[in-house]
Amino acid sequence: MYIKVHRVLWLLFVVFLGACKPRDNTSNKTIFNINLDQGLSSMDPAFARNQNALWIDNQLYNGLVQIDDSLHIKPCIAKKWELSPNGLLYTFHLRRDVYFHDDAQFAAGKGRRATAADFVYSFGRLIDPKVASSGSWIFSDKVKGKESFIALNDTTFQIKLKQPFPPMLSLLTAQYCSVVAREVVEHYGKDFRSHPVGTGPFKFKYWKEGEVLALLKNESYWETGVHGERLPHLDAIRSTFISDKQTAFMEFIKQKLDFFNGIDGSYRDDILTKSGRITSKYRGRFKMYTGPFLNTEYLGILIDTNISIVKQSPLKMLKVRQAINYGINKARMVKYLRNSTGAPGYAGFIPQGMPGYDSTVVHGYHYNPEKAKRLLAEAGFANGKNLPEVVLSTTTSYRDLIEYIQGELQQIGIRTRVELVQGASLRELIAKNGVNFFRASWIADYPDAENYLSVFYGKNKIPFGPNYTGFHNNKFDALFEQAYNIADDRQRFKLYQQMDNLVMQQAPVVILYYDKLVNLYQNNITGYHINAQNLLVLKDVMKK
Repeated sequence: MYIKVHRVLWLLFVVFLGACKPRDNTSNKTIFNINLDQGLSSMDPAFARNQNALWIDNQLYNGLVQIDDSLHIKPCIAKKWELSPNGLLYTFHLRRDVYFHDDAQFAAGKGRRATAADFVYSFGRLIDPKVASSGSWIFSDKVKGKESFIALNDTTFQIKLKQPFPPMLSLLTAQYCSVVAREVVEHYGKDFRSHPVGTGPFKFKYWKEGEVLALLKNESYWETGVHGERLPHLDAIRSTFISDKQTAFMEFIKQKLDFFNGIDGSYRDDILTKSGRITSKYRGRFKMYTGPFLNTEYLGILIDTNISIVKQSPLKMLKVRQAINYGINKARMVKYLRNSTGAPGYAGFIPQGMPGYDSTVVHGYHYNPEKAKRLLAEAGFANGKNLPEVVLSTTTSYRDLIEYIQGELQQIGIRTRVELVQGASLRELIAKNGVNFFRASWIADYPDAENYLSVFYGKNKIPFGPNYTGFHNNKFDALFEQAYNIADDRQRFKLYQQMDNLVMQQAPVVILYYDKLVNLYQNNITGYHINAQNLLVLKDVMKK
């Protein structure tokens, strides 16, 4: 298989030379090489549900707005916009120079201009039950139906909301909200997943599933760089699909990959010191950049006493949940199990890097084993006596982390049994309130803390939303609904912080750590972007 993949890659390289317009000679072609270790199931933005899909879709498509590296909203196809005084009507004014990639479904095979009608179609498609988009939640509870998307003319597009939603612009940066062309999507049908046509800086060329993917430079792309130069700089992007992270890292070391994301535990000590620095073995061989990643790693605790598995569980008691929170040395865990690629979860559910995060205002739990023991005693379980064994569910990839937690809880008198479950099965159990105590993570869908707090909103309980712990607090729900009517970010952030504190006080979760991205680049790569959503942006990248 390995030889076969490289034969395909070589043939593909030859295709690149023929497909890209030459500069001075073919040796000047710049191909950016990446690896998608988790595979790729679709390039249809209506199904952009995981990181690999987000990365590829971000090269192929554009939306109304986009984020910069500081997570601020910037114009994209929409050059400007207005919001009505009542917060219900967004009006976007579109650029006239954005064209779809060439495709046989357009007149003479030439990509036509993207218009407001294309956004009406694209957004309506997201909420169409027949499409069954994983991104239907973007609009499903915010608009009355497809009639809420309006094209006043080719360059004026409107969205009518049922109620105000201040994070709307942040939500529109999601890859789900990319623009597609009706005639292309309807022609290819389900095959649009493997025949994508967008307006982005790169266009689709070739995909042999599980082996290689090729995107070529969009010579007609509309965006320009900081010096007014036409983007993108790269001639092509090529991706392999090596599932083993350590094997992929060796390809990076051999300079067969230009970019590498994330460092697996099996070889983390070889690359990073416990303080998170590059080991002497690799120092100077590549560039490493770290920063906040909008991902909260946590333990979830089902607390809704109406659910049968909760009624007999000691975890229904607040003091037991608080004892668990105080009983884990998170700083030591992050240092020795994560090589400092993370920050101990001492504040709330909202992660570091998210606008509105403030650890001086939101108070979580620091390590205090003596207090944990006192709380257990107050709950009637002094030294763990009469406390039933607690089952903690996780996947094999987090086994070392959970076994560490198991040892920590043992020291304060809480006996746990680790139950290893296959990833998809665990997600299904969590989504059906089928497990009482589980490891999970929440990665931001869009850069607004409302996305995190929605996990605890009472109306989002299973099966209506992602409230996997069954948390319900009337004051929290009132603040959550109040935030919808506050357009000023600073004032809304204050409400977010109040809500986060309420969650921490009731302890339906144990915040383990706030993740950090670890991105590696070859020394000859410049122009890359680092952002807390870990969104791969390649339009400005240059390869020397």
